[in-house]
Amino acid sequence: MKFSATALPLLALFAQQAVAIALPLSEDMSAELDARHHMPGQRAPQFGGNRFGGGNKNGGGNKNGGGGKAVAAGAAGAAAGAAAGAGGGKTNTASSAVIGTSTSSAAAQTSTTAAGNTGSAGTGGEGTNSGLSQAQITALQTSLTLDKTQIMPGLANNGQDVPEAGQVASLTSTNNFINFCATQQGVPLTNGQQIKTGSCNGTPMGRIIQTDKLPSSKFQFPVNMQTIARNTTFTIKMAVSNMVTGNFVNAQSNYYAAPCQVNADGTVIAHSHVVIEPMTSLTQTTTTNPLKFSFFKGLNAAAVGGVLTADVTGGLAPGVYRLGSINTCSNHQPILAAVAQRGMLDDVVYFTVQ
Repeated sequence: MKFSATALPLLALFAQQAVAIALPLSEDMSAELDARHHMPGQRAPQFGGNRFGGGNKNGGGNKNGGGGKAVAAGAAGAAAGAAAGAGGGKTNTASSAVIGTSTSSAAAQTSTTAAGNTGSAGTGGEGTNSGLSQAQITALQTSLTLDKTQIMPGLANNGQDVPEAGQVASLTSTNNFINFCATQQGVPLTNGQQIKTGSCNGTPMGRIIQTDKLPSSKFQFPVNMQTIARNTTFTIKMAVSNMVTGNFVNAQSNYYAAPCQVNADGTVIAHSHVVIEPMTSLTQTTTTNPLKFSFFKGLNAAAVGGVLTADVTGGLAPGVYRLGSINTCSNHQPILAAVAQRGMLDDVVYFTVQ
């Protein structure tokens, strides 16, 4: 990756003004890091009367990393990010943000490397992330600088070179938006917490699921338009595919706190949830209130025979309801697909209780 002649003086200036806290990376780190690392974690406590967390946790910002020395502006970007309020519960209050080529990440615990994900300049990637030694992985995941092989030049394009009616320009970046949250004035960093007033999260999205591994779910009970008995315990049954289920981290301390991960064959490491919402009728056309639900449960166990289950103890009062799935990565974030045009990754059915 090369920087333009006009950008280099600016980078040098930023580096001179910052505290040099970045860890230099050795020249032998010219290979690239595989993103398919995952480790077991711990179970989470209950909250809101329902289970929602605990399990297969990636110990830190598991980013795809290549080698090479850190770029000059790394320390400047890290210092600006820290000044803008890095850390738990802190708020970004800096009047301006220096978007340098650095990132502040916690030390990551990673597993052994596997075959990497491929890409090309024409499809958004720059190459293939292949295996590194454990020492190189550790150095990359504890470094406070963005490795230059990971800079995505496509992010500098706002997309308006091929305009479409109604299309808006994308936000752009030349450093992977690593200090984006520093630009969000007065907004706390997510820092693994569920902050009801909203927050800003700098954790990378992680793995984007390939098209032949996209997950899917389908309710087996109740089925769409079914009628079930009032105030009677029943078991929700949902078939799932292309998900390594039963993997969930502590939702109180690791919420959205690590990138989405996959196993060795590219299947998302995940878990699911089910939620039942009350409806006014089967023909309701007004929007629902996401904070108003009759039942919610995290499906923390692995699927048995490809089916996840949840007991609704005591059943439901008479009425009309909507049942939906919420399939997520292990850190509770939505599962992202490699293409925009595709089917739903979740399922929804409507049923009546009498």
